[in-house]
Order: sequence, then C-alpha cells, then structure tokens
Amino acid sequence: MSQPALPSTSGIPWHSLPTREALSKIESAETGLTADEAARRLKDVGPNVIQRAKGDSAFKLLFRQINDPLIYVLLASAALAMIMGEAIDGSVVLAVVVLNTAIGFVQELRAGKAIEALAGMVPQSATVVRGGQRSVIPAADVVPGDVVVLEAGDKVPADARLLSVKNLRVDESALTGESVPSDKHLDVVPEDAGVGDRKDLAFGGTLVTSGTATAVVFATGGATELGRISSMLHEATEIETPLTRSMAKVGRVLTIAIVAVALVIVGVALLRGYPPVDAMLAGISLAVAAIPEGLPAIITISLAIGVQRMARRRAVIRKLPAVETLGSTGVICSDKTGTLTRNEMTVRALWTPPAGASAQGAGETLEVTGVGYAPAGELRRDGATVGEAPEPVRALLRAGLLCNDARMKRDGDACGIEGDPTEGALVVAAQKLGVDVEATRREYPRIDAVPFSSELQLMATLHEAPGGERVIFMKGAPEVVLGRVAIGDAERAEVMEQVERMAAQGMRLLAVASRAQGRDAASLDEAHLAEGFELLGLEGMIDPPRPEAIDAIKACHDAGITVKMITGDHLATARAIGEQLGLVREGGRAMNGTEIARLSDEELRAAAASTNVFARVAPEHKLRLVKALQADGKVVAMTGDGVNDAPALKQANIGVAMGITGTAVSKESADVVLTDDNFASIRAAVEEGRRVYDNLVKALAFVLPTNLGEALILLVAVMTFPVIGGAPLMPITAVQILWVNLVATVALSLPLAFEAMEKDVMGRPPRDPSEPILSRFVLVRTAIVAVLMTAGAIGLFLYEYFTEVRGGVVSEVAYREAQTAAVTTVVLFQIFYVLNCRSLRDSMLKIGLFSNPWIYVGIGALLALQLCFVYAPFMHTLFGSAPLSLGAWINSTLVAMTILPVMSVERWWRLRKARRTAADAQPADAGVRRVAGATAGH
Repeated sequence: MSQPALPSTSGIPWHSLPTREALSKIESAETGLTADEAARRLKDVGPNVIQRAKGDSAFKLLFRQINDPLIYVLLASAALAMIMGEAIDGSVVLAVVVLNTAIGFVQELRAGKAIEALAGMVPQSATVVRGGQRSVIPAADVVPGDVVVLEAGDKVPADARLLSVKNLRVDESALTGESVPSDKHLDVVPEDAGVGDRKDLAFGGTLVTSGTATAVVFATGGATELGRISSMLHEATEIETPLTRSMAKVGRVLTIAIVAVALVIVGVALLRGYPPVDAMLAGISLAVAAIPEGLPAIITISLAIGVQRMARRRAVIRKLPAVETLGSTGVICSDKTGTLTRNEMTVRALWTPPAGASAQGAGETLEVTGVGYAPAGELRRDGATVGEAPEPVRALLRAGLLCNDARMKRDGDACGIEGDPTEGALVVAAQKLGVDVEATRREYPRIDAVPFSSELQLMATLHEAPGGERVIFMKGAPEVVLGRVAIGDAERAEVMEQVERMAAQGMRLLAVASRAQGRDAASLDEAHLAEGFELLGLEGMIDPPRPEAIDAIKACHDAGITVKMITGDHLATARAIGEQLGLVREGGRAMNGTEIARLSDEELRAAAASTNVFARVAPEHKLRLVKALQADGKVVAMTGDGVNDAPALKQANIGVAMGITGTAVSKESADVVLTDDNFASIRAAVEEGRRVYDNLVKALAFVLPTNLGEALILLVAVMTFPVIGGAPLMPITAVQILWVNLVATVALSLPLAFEAMEKDVMGRPPRDPSEPILSRFVLVRTAIVAVLMTAGAIGLFLYEYFTEVRGGVVSEVAYREAQTAAVTTVVLFQIFYVLNCRSLRDSMLKIGLFSNPWIYVGIGALLALQLCFVYAPFMHTLFGSAPLSLGAWINSTLVAMTILPVMSVERWWRLRKARRTAADAQPADAGVRRVAGATAGH
C-alpha cells in the first residue's frame, strides 16, 4: 500500500493564512507530527541544510593562469629554444612563465566561499514538539509540519508560521536589512507583503532576541528564504572586470601580430641565407622581444600597492582586479543603515499638545539638533534657539526617559547606549536638553512595569513621584496610545495630522502619555492601561545621515558617478533620508519592492536609470536592479551587510560588504570590505581606483615602446644586416631582451605605481568600460618612442661594432661589446623616458621633481644592475655581455637623451590640439573631458 504524499507547500502565501488554516495546509497540529510521520517526511524532502557549492579545483585554477595566448607563445618559444640547444634562453623564458603563473594562482586560491558561509547560518539543533512532547533534535532533521519552540537566543531552524507568541522579537537584519529587531504577532498580513513586513512568520537563520513562541515549519533547506538566496548566489555571475577584459583583448591582438611577424621574420631570414637554426632563433627572439613578459607582474604589483593604500583608507580589497574596477564605477548602489546613516537613532522633533490634550490649538513643534548618541544639541523653535526647554517639553522628555530600559555608556570620548536603539534615543534627547538622567530616575523610582510587547505595541511603567504620588508613564505607537487618552475627536484628528506630517519626513514616532495612579498603587498590569491618560506629546526620531556621506555623495556626483540607495526600510523613511543626502529632490520619486516586482526587465531598466531611492526591497529585487543597470552598460558597485545582499554583491562588478555589521555571507560574496561601514570610504576607494588606473596607463605607456622597439631592432637586423662568416649579425639576443624586459622594465615601471594622484582625478566622468586601454595616444607615443629607440640602439651597435672590427676579421669580443652597448642604450632610453611617463600631461618640473622619490630608487637600482650586467663575469656567461669603455657609456647616454626633446615637442603638440578641440566644443562634453583629461586614455 502506497504512503500518502507529502502536502505541497510551494506557492502558498503562509503569511496571509490564519494559524488553523496553516496547520491544516501542512497537515499538522499544535501537538506536532508523530515520530513516524516526521521520519517519512525527512525521507521525502531531505535534510534541512543549505547545499554547499563546490569550488574550482586547484588544477582548474592553475590552468586558468596559463590559458592565455601570450603564455602559449612564450611556452612554445621556450620549448623551441631548448630543442635547438639554447638551454639558457629557454630556461629564462620558462622561469618567467612559472613566476607569473604562481602569482595568479596564489591570488585566486584566496577567493571566498560564500555558499559555505551561508550554510553556516543554519543552527545545529532545534527544539520541536512531536506527539505532544518536546525534544531537542539536530536542525537538519526538522521537516515541514514540525512545530518548533523558539526562545530568546535561539536561531530559527527553518521558515515557519507563528502559532503563539509572547513578546517575541527577532533580529532579521541579515535577511531584511532592518537595523532593529522585528516585533512578531499572529495577525495575518496582506499577500503582497514583503519579507520584512511578514510579522507572523519566522525565517530560518534569524535570531530570537526576546520572548517566546511556537511555530509550524512550512519550508526547510533550499525552500527557505535562505535557500532561495543560496540559489540566487549560484545564479549570480561574476562579471569580468574592465581591466581583465581590456588586457585579454590586447593579449589576443598581440598574439596574432607577434606570431604573424615572427613567421615573416623566419621566412625572410631563410631567404637571406640564414642557417635554419639561426632563422628559428630570430623568430623566437622577436616573439620574446614583442611580448611584455613583465606586464602581468607589473599589473599585479601595482594593484597590490593600490590594495595597501585602500586598506589605509579603510577599504580592504579581497580580489585584486577590484582595485581598478572601482575606478571605472559609474553607479554605486548603497545600503542605507550604517553606511549612509549613522545607525544611531536620534530624536529630531518634539510635539506637545496645546496646554494639555483637551485644549484647542495646533500645539507646538520643536526641533532637536545634534546627531547620534553624543548628548550635544539644542532646542530650536522656527530656526531660533530656545534657551531652556518649556515645562511641557520637559514633562515629555522626562516621561520618555523614565518609561525606558536603555542606559547611556561612554568609552573614552565615544558615546553609546545599552538597550534598544529607539529607547536610547529618548535617553539621549532628555540629557542633551538639560534633563539630569540619573537624578530624574532617583526622584521617580520605578515600582512596576508592563514591558513592551508586540501585542500591546506599548510599554508602561509605574513610578513614585516626589511627594509620594504614584504615576504611570506610557509610550508606544501613536494610534495605540491615543486609544487610551481622554481627548475629543477634533483633538485626536489634530494629533493624527501631526503624526502623518512627521512620518512623511521619514521619522519613527512614539506617543508619550501619563496618568496619576494614587498613593496606594503597588503594581501595574494591562488592566491599568485601558483609559484616562493625558497625552504629553510625540517624539520623532530618525537614523540621521552621516555628514561625511553627504560630502562623499556630492564628490561622487562631481565625478560623474550616480549614487542609488537600496534599503529594506519603509518608503517614507527612505525618501526622507534620500532628500537629506541629495539623492532625490523634495517629493521626488522613490520606488518600493512591490513596484519593482510588477515591472518587466525592460521597464526596470528605465526605472533603475531614473530612480535613485528604492525601499522595502527583497533579495531578488536587489539582484534584478543590479542586472538592469549592467544591461544599461554601467559598471555597478553594490554595498550591503546582510544575507539578503549576498546575491547582488556577487552579481555586481564590485561588491562592497560592511566589515563591522556585515555577515560572513556578505563578506565572502564581496570584492571589498569596509572596516568602518562608512560610505565615505567607498568614495575614497573609488578615488584610489582611479589613481591605480591612471598609473597603470602610465606603466603601459612606458612598457610597450620598449617591446616594440626591441622587435623593430630585430626586424631591421634580419631584413638588412649582413650575414658574416655564415652567422647572422644580431644587435641584441633573446636572453638580453629578457634582461631588458624583466629587470629594466620592472625596476622602472613599478615606481610609477607610487605616483601622486592627479589633481582632477574625481573631476572627470567614469571611464567608459568599453574604451580600450590602448588609446590612440598610447599607440602614437609607443610608435614614436619605439622608432627613436630602434634608431639609437642600431646606430650605436653598428658604430661600436665596426669601430672595433679590424682588418675585416669578425671579433667575438667586438661583437659582444657592440651588443652590450645596444642593450645599455635601450636601458638608458628607458631611464630618460620613464621621467616623461610620471605624468602624461604635465612636465616633470610641474608635478614636482621629488613628488615620487621611488622613481629615483628604481633608477638607482637599475643602474646598479646594469653595471653588474656590463662588468660581472657571471653575467657575461649568462647574457653574453662584455665590459664597456667610458666612451661607450657617454655615447649611449647622449643617444638616449634624445628622447627628452622629442617628448617635450610631442606633449606640446598634443596639448595644443586638445585645447583647440576643447575650445570648439561645449565644455561639458564628456568626450572632450577625456581628450583633455589629466591622463591620456580617459
């Protein structure tokens, strides 16, 4: 006989079902499942675990490092050299490949494991009711239909519909982004309610902060909200960075060109009578010359230097390419709480009724200045400072202070609170406006209390006032407190109008009331709270924006970067904060998650482009928003701290997690972690990213002419130099080329990574991600410098060689000395040229001779190495070099110095042309800004 099928749970709006109907749908009861039924369901649905993703194997990571066309050319060159007996040449080339591969492999090996961190959020055990008996079981054995028992400190084992609650509060910040615990109840909520508004549900992985409850499980494992996020993490694709995309394109073009020219060189050499081995060596030498072997190391080390600088500015980079991608960012999607705001609830407005709640009039609204938990601020009326708080205000502040369990604390100069942030805001407001907190608590000792509960939506305390009279103070949701206050309909309407006005400003409101209780009252319960209270007023609070975030957003806007706020908070609050931050104009457009869910992908692209504030968003909404912006061609940075942010963090071009409040899942999904959770640090990281890109362009503009120049030297030699004694005359050998490419190039290009930031780095628009890294400027300069270097090196080689040769007899010593002179000329060319690459717009005198002392350290190190190359006997053996006379050094220096006037003329001509173009076009044109920008290539 077949067993009954497990009841279907998918597609059911559990939050809109009454408890009895929910139990019926899942075929369970308040006494729970039987042990046999639980075992059967476990077999059917599987364990309550989040499936872990398997990472790439070490072999796959290793293969990824060598899966590059340029690497293949180098490996082929090394193999051919060894086959032809040139063991030293082949070994040096192979060592270069091994070094670059090792650097990339170690970097990728450190990549995070987001899914594993997500799986770690599921608790180890759970308390369930089965057959009417409580028992503790492994959380993995929880099944749909189980009745679970929740208490303070428990992690919720799975998604469940609440059956009974008592003062239950659950920290859902990791899932919803809400900074304060969510108050839970049993009442059904609308079917279209977002996750954060489903107050009758408890979600797996969240933390019970207070109270108790029982709940029936309706989803486990991959079917939970955590499981859905895990699925989205699997689906989110890591986007290739602009730098890796540009370098891949450069690699493909270079590979095709190098292979083609190398084959041509081999053919020409054979036609000119070269022995086959020498013809092949000529082709290999050209390949080695044209490939910028040191470039991967230069890029990696430059990015690593950027990582160190960003760390000093409180942004920890987890993945190297993120450094440069930050500089290309066009849109920053930021969380609100703690990133754009202080995550410190602050009372901003007070309203007191006119001489008691029964009087006529509009009452009085006062502003409270100061932000955060520091008790510094003042009271203002219509913008003017109020010297001393009026008695109605003091009564309101006193009641909010006494009906309160929070305490202020100090840690040096830092101020904080212990307890609920909302209650802490009331204590701080009282102290900053002149109420002595400790003295007031001594004057009004507490006798009894009714703690806050989600059912009552209020808190009340009983105190003994000076003189012996007993008084009840109450605070809570305005509509709840007003139901217990003795006022007429007109006065009630006036109060609710104030409530709506303050709520529209994004404030969280508490109404405060009091009632005399007589001298004999010794206890307090719900029966004492029914009616007869006097309304003392309203306290409006908000999590205020960080002042530095406002400045950082303005700086981003000036840099052409759009900032969008995506939050789980309510729409009115999000809009109000957005207005204060300068993200949206007063009354401007903001969207919530429900609206996003109704839009098609095409409609969302338009909405994402035109809207800067999004509220009440679910994880899938964040993911769709990021994809919509990327589909519009934007490089997107996404910030977040919760589990709900993880899919969007992974999908974004740059994921930025919060280091203080961030969950392990968000940090593992991100590329960058902020150690101070501050938006200003993102702005600083973008600034550093642009600096890194500028300096990488400088490094490219420096490196590529050397490679092209060396290739041209070989090309000219093979096509025009004579074959003497059956052997070709070569100005420079393959291993000498590697010496220049690795030692000389790296020693001079790395100091460029320390160049100071260009003055207008945050005054230009983001780099177009489709813009090639090899701009027209870089290509033109590469050609000019390469031709000049080729002419100088070949000319000096021929001069030195034919000066030394006597009687037409080939001298091996003369040959080596001439080659050494050519290598030295190329090295000295690089030294003088690197000084021109410190800024691609201004002269060295203008940027400061000593603004980057590392450039001189590099020059000094290179000169020392070159002296070793020229005069050390072991270098003669390795590289075929020979000692040079003082005259040869002087000749090489004079030839190399010709680069200085040529570069001065090139710079003058380019800037003159850019100024003409700028004068003929509108100043705001982004294309002109790129042409006349501080760094060529923008």
